[in-house]
Amino acid sequence: MKRKIIRVLILVLVLVAAGLAVAFYLNNRNSGQYPLKTAKVDVGDIEVYVTTTGTLNPVTLVQVGTQVSGTIAKIYVDFNDAVKKGQILAQIDSTFLAAQVRDAEAQVERARAQVNQAQRELNRIKELYAKNLVSQADYDQALTNYETALAQLKSAEAQLERARVNLKYSTIYSPIDGIVISRNVDVGQTVAASLQAPTLFTIANDLRKMRVEANVDEADIGKVKPGQTVYFTVDAYPDEQFVGRVSQVRLQPINVQNVINYTVIIDVENKELKLKPGMTANVKILIDKRENALRIPNLALRFKPDPQDKRFAKAMEEMQKRREEFMRRRQQEGGSPGFFGPQGGFGGQDVQRQGQFLGGSRAIVWVIDENKNPKPVFLRLGITDGNYTEVVGGNLKEGDEIITGYIFPTASNNPSRTQQPFQFRGRTPF
Repeated sequence: MKRKIIRVLILVLVLVAAGLAVAFYLNNRNSGQYPLKTAKVDVGDIEVYVTTTGTLNPVTLVQVGTQVSGTIAKIYVDFNDAVKKGQILAQIDSTFLAAQVRDAEAQVERARAQVNQAQRELNRIKELYAKNLVSQADYDQALTNYETALAQLKSAEAQLERARVNLKYSTIYSPIDGIVISRNVDVGQTVAASLQAPTLFTIANDLRKMRVEANVDEADIGKVKPGQTVYFTVDAYPDEQFVGRVSQVRLQPINVQNVINYTVIIDVENKELKLKPGMTANVKILIDKRENALRIPNLALRFKPDPQDKRFAKAMEEMQKRREEFMRRRQQEGGSPGFFGPQGGFGGQDVQRQGQFLGGSRAIVWVIDENKNPKPVFLRLGITDGNYTEVVGGNLKEGDEIITGYIFPTASNNPSRTQQPFQFRGRTPF
């Protein structure tokens, strides 16, 4: 019996405690008196990036082909071999080409003999013509035969030069100093040189200098300029960050599924040869930076006081009164509503002069004043990196305590949650 009474008492106590907790929670929710989450205004660096991906390539990449057809007889280099300019890479079977050279040489000898014969004939006709023993027509015909033989000799010599050049083309030389990136043929393979020369080898000039070809969206390309610093990583070295510099922003648009991109060329030093052609780079282009900037967390820009929170009631009422007064005065002056802010919000400037001070992004944040009460501060904002925003105007200093949200009791013991944004740009109704 005693145990039963004790169990009932414990159950009653638990229910009473739970009821009190629920009542306290509902009371706080209705009154908006949740604890405030705050942060300190500090000074630090803010960096703004344009992010994209790109592909690593050598600065100079030469595709070595052939201008003659034939069978690959010998290959002297392989993948990753270092080569010098003028070094032999491969040899095409030259049997047929050598035969063409010999045939062309014979044609030259034949044409030369015909020239000699035509010249002797012309000399005889010329002597007879001087004695009036042959007609003018005979003389003209002999002269024509001689000139025709000369032209045929020149044509035969040109054919011989062409045959010799083709024979020389059967030996494939390296056009630059570099490294063989790819080899596309094997011994015994037949290559056919038609309208487009087949690629036998691909040679990179110097892998110690690389470049990233990155595609940047048209919405961001206006922010990218030559000379900007670039940071990137590759999957092969996920914990290492590489540095480059923008060298070129190409004007040719690239249309991929109706999305317009532009190619940005980024020069990269690769002294340790860690970076390899074809690697995918995760690129961050530094487009703006502020050092030792007065900054606030972006959570403060998204904080909006609960209308039921009595701690903000007085400040909100004063803001409303000043707003109405400001709107009335502006309407009397025939001006536009402009931007309203309480006196002292921008270092003691009056309401009319604040419109001249403002520009760019404007926002209201809430700070804890010296009396531990929330107070609105009107700010002019600079750049943001997504976590912090630069403060370029407003009555705010390092160390000020700024409100970033409410602390709500949750089942997961996650204490913080912020309200909806209270940030605006350009002209505002205040």
